[in-house]
Amino acid sequence: MTRIARVRARAVAVPLAATTSFSSRSVSERHYALVEVEGDDGIKGVGFCYAGHAAGTLVTKAVHGLLARKLIGQDAHRVEGLWEEMYQEALLAGRLGAVLRALSALDIALWDRNARAAGLPLYKYLGAVASDRVPAYASGGYYLDGKTPEMLGEELAGYVRQGFSAVKIKVGRGGDLGFERARIDAARAAIGADVLLMLDANNAWSDLPTALRFMHIYEEFDPYWIEEPFSPDDIDNHARLARLTPVPVATGEIEGGRWRFKELLDKEAAMILQTDACVCGGISEFRRIAATAASYGVTLCPHWFHDVHAHLVAATPNARYVELFPDDKVLNFRRLVAPQLVFAKGMIELPDRPGLGLDFLPEMVERYALEPWA
Repeated sequence: MTRIARVRARAVAVPLAATTSFSSRSVSERHYALVEVEGDDGIKGVGFCYAGHAAGTLVTKAVHGLLARKLIGQDAHRVEGLWEEMYQEALLAGRLGAVLRALSALDIALWDRNARAAGLPLYKYLGAVASDRVPAYASGGYYLDGKTPEMLGEELAGYVRQGFSAVKIKVGRGGDLGFERARIDAARAAIGADVLLMLDANNAWSDLPTALRFMHIYEEFDPYWIEEPFSPDDIDNHARLARLTPVPVATGEIEGGRWRFKELLDKEAAMILQTDACVCGGISEFRRIAATAASYGVTLCPHWFHDVHAHLVAATPNARYVELFPDDKVLNFRRLVAPQLVFAKGMIELPDRPGLGLDFLPEMVERYALEPWA
C-alpha cells in the first residue's frame, strides 16, 4: 500500500500583458493555487486551480489549514473515500469557492499521482474513449481598449486559419446594442457560415428583458451557445431564457458539486454543461456530474485548463469540446508548466506521458510566487 507522505501548496500571481475585460469586470493578473501530493513511494502528483484575480492565498490556506491533514498517512489510491472525507471537513468552511477549489486541486493531484504510479496517461488510467486526439475550440474575442469589430474579425479569422472549426467571443458588455451587433456581424463574416460561434456573456445580465434584447440581436448570427447569461445562482432565469431563445444555454463553469448541476438539469436551464474539474470538486466530482448529465442526454464542454480537460474529454463519452486558448495572453497558466500539450488543426494531441504529463517549472513558480511552498 502506498501512503500519502507529503502535501504542499503555493499561490502565485501571473500578470497579464494587457488589462483584459469581460462583460462586467476587468483583469490585470491571474492568481493560481498549485498543489503537490507525494506518496511514500516517492511518486508525486500535481494539481492546480484558478484562484481569481486577487487573494489567491485563500485557496492555499484551505489546503494547509483544513484539507491536507485528511490526506497525510492515508492510502493514496483511496481517492473516492478521501474526497468524501475532505468534503465533510469543508462543509462549514465552504461548499463552493476557494475551499472547494482547494479540494479540487488536491483531488486532481491524487489522480495524477496514481496515474503516474501506474505508468499511464491520465485519460487511459480513467478509461479512454479517445486515444489519439480530442476536438477543441479557440477561446478569445475579449474586449480590449481600442479593439474594433474589424480587429475582432481578424483575430477569429486567424483561429480559422489555424484549423479551428469552432471559436468563442465575449459578449454583453455595456448597453451599446449597435456595437454588439457590429462585433458579432464582424465575427460571423470573418469565420464564415460553417464555423461554430460560441458567445460568452460572463454573467452580464441581471434580468430577462435585458438578456432578450441582446439575444434578439445575436440570434440572427446563428450562435452555437450563449454562455453564463446570468449569475450562476440565478438558475430560474437561465431556465426562462432557455425556453425563449433558440440559442442553447451553456453554463456551470463556477458551479460546484453534483447537486447544483442536477438542479440545472432538472430545470432544463442548460443544454450544455461547462463543468470545470478545477472548480467543481476535482476529477472525482467531474466524473459524477458527467454521468448524471449523460442520463439527461446533456453534453459537457469543460471550462478552461485544457491541461486537465483534454484528458477528461478523452475519457468522457458525453464530452464534446476542450476550451483552448491558442496563446497565453489571457489564460497565462501555461507559463508555469511544461511540457505543453500540442494542438493542430483544431485538435489537441493526447500525450503519452504518465499522469497529466506536465510538471511545474520551479523557476517560473518562484518568479510569480505569493508565498513559499508549505
